[in-house]
Amino acid sequence: MFKPEGVITPVLTTLNKDEMFDAGAYKAFIDHLIEAGVHGIFPLGTNGEFYAFSKEEKLQIVAAAVKAVDVRVPVYAGTGCVTTKETIELSLAVKALGGVDCLSVISPYFVAVSQDDIYRHYSSVAKAVDLPILLYNIPGRTGNNIDWKTVKRLASFENIIGIKDSSGNFDNTLKYIENTDPSIQVLMGSDSLILWARDCQVKCVN
Repeated sequence: MFKPEGVITPVLTTLNKDEMFDAGAYKAFIDHLIEAGVHGIFPLGTNGEFYAFSKEEKLQIVAAAVKAVDVRVPVYAGTGCVTTKETIELSLAVKALGGVDCLSVISPYFVAVSQDDIYRHYSSVAKAVDLPILLYNIPGRTGNNIDWKTVKRLASFENIIGIKDSSGNFDNTLKYIENTDPSIQVLMGSDSLILWARDCQVKCVN
C-alpha cells in the first residue's frame, strides 16, 4: 500500500486578476517546489482554498497539478466536502482523472458531528473509492476533532493509510502515534511541531 513520507507541500492555488485559475503560474510554482526538494504535492488543501472552488474548478486544478508534477513526486488531492455524498462524488471524479496517488479527505466541516458520524463518513468514502486515503484533522477550521479511537477503528480499512494532524495539539498527535495501528502514518500539519513529531515517531518505531 502507498506510504506517505517526507515533506508534502500544500500548493497555493494561483489565480489571475479576474480570479480565474492560472494553470501556467501553477505549473511554475509546482516546478519551484519540486526543484527545492519536496517529496509530495498537495493541491486543494486548506492553503489552496479548496472551499472557494466549484467541483469543475477543483477537477481542473487537480488535473493541472498532475500534469505539472509529471510523476516526479506523489500527488495528494484534497477531496473532502461537507457531505459524504459530495465527498464520494468528487473523490471518484478525481480518481477518474488518473495520476493522483492519494486522497486527502478533511473531516466534515461547518456542521457539528459525533465520532460515530465521522466514522460513518470515512468508512463510506473508503468503501466507495479505491484509492489510498489520508484523513485530515484540522479542528480549528472544521469545528470537529477526529479522536484517536475513531482513527483506530478506521484502520480496519486497508485504503485508509494515515492522518494529517493540523490540530496544533501535540498531545493529540501523540495519541495517534502511540494508540493507533502501525499501518497508520501520522503526518504533522503544524510546522512548529514537525521535529517533535518526527522524533516521537522514530522512538515509537524503534
